[in-house]
Amino acid sequence: MNIYKHSNCDSDMIKKYAKLLVDYCLNLQSGEHLYIESTTLAEELIQEIYTLSLRKGANVTVDMSFKSQSEIFFEEANDDQLKFVSPMKKLAMEECDAYLYIRAPYDLDSNNGIDASKRQKRQEANGIIQKIYFDRLANGSMKRSLCQFPTISNAKVAGMSLTEYSDFVYNACKLNEKDPISAWMEVRESQQKIVDFLNNKSTIRYVNNKSDIQFSVEGRTWINSDGMNNMPSGEVFSAPIEDSVNGEIFFDYPSIYMNQEVQGIKLVVENGKIINWDAEMGKTFLDQIFQIPGANYFGEVAIGTNYNIQKATKNILFDEKIGGSVHMAVGQSYKQCGGKNESSIHWDMISDMRSGGKIYADSELIYENGQFIIF
Repeated sequence: MNIYKHSNCDSDMIKKYAKLLVDYCLNLQSGEHLYIESTTLAEELIQEIYTLSLRKGANVTVDMSFKSQSEIFFEEANDDQLKFVSPMKKLAMEECDAYLYIRAPYDLDSNNGIDASKRQKRQEANGIIQKIYFDRLANGSMKRSLCQFPTISNAKVAGMSLTEYSDFVYNACKLNEKDPISAWMEVRESQQKIVDFLNNKSTIRYVNNKSDIQFSVEGRTWINSDGMNNMPSGEVFSAPIEDSVNGEIFFDYPSIYMNQEVQGIKLVVENGKIINWDAEMGKTFLDQIFQIPGANYFGEVAIGTNYNIQKATKNILFDEKIGGSVHMAVGQSYKQCGGKNESSIHWDMISDMRSGGKIYADSELIYENGQFIIF
C-alpha cells in the first residue's frame, strides 16, 4: 500500500478521459504543439495524453510542478523573484497551438498562510502571461482546455472520499457515458439554442430572493461552452457592457480564489462599478481584491447548465457549471465575447437559482427555478 497516494486512477476512465481531451476538447492535429501544465500527481493521465498526442503527430511539452513547490516559493522568494516572469512559460503561451491545464493539487491548504502582499505581487507580475493567454483565446490562435484530475486534497475540500470525488469528476465529464464525445456533442446542440436566443437580446436581469441585478449585453456575444474549453463544461456566457451593470447580487455558494475561501458575498453595483461589498466570511480578502485595477468591474456573466453537477465542491471548474445556477466574474473580460475590462484577476462568483430564481431577457421571463422555460 502506498501511504503517499494522493490520487485515484481507474485505467479505463483514464483512457476515456485522455481520448476526450485530445480528440474532442483540443481536437489536436498533426504538427500542432501541445503545452501541458499540471502536477506530478496527474502523471497517469498525462502519460495517456502524451501517447495519444504523439500518435496524432503532435509535439508535446510537459510542465509538472512538485509537492510543496508553491509553498516553498512564497516562503523563500525575495521581491525580485516574486516579480520574475518565466521566459519559458511566456514563450509557451505565445507559441503553443494548444494548452491543457490539468488541476491536480497536492494540498489546497498549504498556501493558506501565504502573505497576501506576496501573493498580489506574484499575480501582478504574471499579468503579462494572462494578457497573452486572453488575447490568444480571443483571436482564436490558441486552443485550450482546463480539466480536473481527482486528488485527495480536492476530495477533502469537497467533503467526499477520494472514490466518491473521482466518481463525481467522471460523471460531471460524462465519462460514464458509452460515448462521451457524442454526449458532449448533444450538449453543444442543446446549448446552441440558448446562445442563439440570447444573442438576439439586449438586456438581462437575474433575480432571486437576495438578488436583483441587470446588465446590457447589446453587441456582445454569448458563447456556447460545450466542453471544448473546459472539461467538464455546461454553461453559456458573455461579457456585460462595462458600465451597464446595476443592482445587487448575493453569491450563496462558497468561493475559493488564490486559495482564499470567501462565503456569502454581497455586491452592490452602480453603473458597472462595484461600490459596496460584504461577505459572511473573508471580507478582508475582498477588500484586497477590489484594490486591484479592473477588479471592481465585471468581465463575465453566465448561466450554468450541467445538471450532472448539483453539489458545490469549492472548485470553480465544477461549481460554476451547476445546473440551476448563474455566475458573474469580477475582473478580466473574455475578449471573444466583446468584453473590454482588463485586470490581472478573473474571479467567478456563483448564485443558486433553483428556488425562486428568475432570468429575464428584454423583460421576458425565460428561466425559472433553475430551468429555461422557453425551449
